[in-house]
Amino acid sequence: MKLYRFLSADDNSAFCHKVTAALNDGWALHGGPTYAFDAANGVMRCGQAVVKEKEGSYSPDMKLGEP
Repeated sequence: MKLYRFLSADDNSAFCHKVTAALNDGWALHGGPTYAFDAANGVMRCGQAVVKEKEGSYSPDMKLGEP
């Protein structure tokens, strides 16, 4: 099955670490990153989609962030 996640965070090093951790756990980038201003909090936010192939069947109660 193919899994999909969308990672997001404020534009800081924590976002880069989140994406790096996903890549090192077997996830692959899917498309380019996004970048938008969060007016409610007054900060820039980043987003990146990642995908991963995994054996088994999909279930809505899966925890996609687990290896």
